Amino acid sequence: MEPLISRLALSLLLFLPFCFGIRTFRSGEDFGRFFEAPGYRNGAECPASSGDPSLVHIAMTLDSEYVRGSMAAIHSVLKHASCPENAFFHFIAAEFDRASPRELSKLVRSTFPSLSFKVYIFREDTVINLISSSIRQALENPLNYARNYLGDILDSSVDRVIYLDSDVVVVDDIHKLWKINLTGSRVIGAPEYCHANFTNYFTDKFWSDPVLSRVFASRRPCYFNTGVMVMDLSRWRIGNYKKKIESWMELQKRTRIYDLGSLPPFLLVFAGNVEPIDHRWNQHGLGGDNVKDSCRTLHPGPVSLLHWSGKGKPWVRLDANKPCLLDHLWQPYDLYRLPRIENRAQDSASPTPSSSSTLINYLSY
Repeated sequence: MEPLISRLALSLLLFLPFCFGIRTFRSGEDFGRFFEAPGYRNGAECPASSGDPSLVHIAMTLDSEYVRGSMAAIHSVLKHASCPENAFFHFIAAEFDRASPRELSKLVRSTFPSLSFKVYIFREDTVINLISSSIRQALENPLNYARNYLGDILDSSVDRVIYLDSDVVVVDDIHKLWKINLTGSRVIGAPEYCHANFTNYFTDKFWSDPVLSRVFASRRPCYFNTGVMVMDLSRWRIGNYKKKIESWMELQKRTRIYDLGSLPPFLLVFAGNVEPIDHRWNQHGLGGDNVKDSCRTLHPGPVSLLHWSGKGKPWVRLDANKPCLLDHLWQPYDLYRLPRIENRAQDSASPTPSSSSTLINYLSY
């Protein structure tokens, strides 16, 4: 791993010159100060973007606290997509956010004038009574649970979607992820991590109960991160998976069987029956663990998506002048206007093609 970090550091040195939920909101922060993104257009080889079969549907949440991350994620998808005009974004916004869904919609439109998207309002009372306390307050935000309801929220004509968290950047063609086949009757696809200690995601009370722990008896469960998923919404709706997840959340309210937020119910329903996707599509954990904001290194292997899951977020650490090394990989996609250094923000938002290509080539091999 040390040679990997040394190579990464060298690449960065070459690159840098050129919820009614629980939320925090810095006093006086203007979340709307964003540069307009470059226009990304389809090449001649792309199918017409007017018909649904040609579209790549991407779902993300959108709120005032993480809007800076969302903008960077959108920017990264468009920058590396082979047919960027065929990307259709579905944004889920909370009705009681400090920034209204209407404000957020206007912000997206002003930042990405040619983007195809739709904003849906998530009624937080749908889930608020099902949320139990977690090891970190941010994990209790009702919007974290919006992914449970995509089958209901999104238009019924949308039968497949890629779900992305707001703290990711995509450094590969999103169409590659879209084309992954969900074999058999599988409902979701995600990178699996079978070396992780699966027992850690549930309490001793869960494992000591012979009835509860039997849920995994016929499966070989592996941990997967719900921040990057390919979802078959047709199978999701037919199987009423929303209700299956809610049932586990209702049990959690009566007797504590896990300590994390929205992840364990997904594991209980799907672990052991997930379409395995290459790990390059979720280099997760870059924000440290869920309690401590710590610096992490890349997992071995190529990279198509970087994910700052965990407590630390790259924009917070960069603004505090306490970045981790990998936070500089997020920075080129940041479109936020920093009040005192707008010229540098403009440079960061639009990296030079040569430096960007060098870094992406480095990550891909």
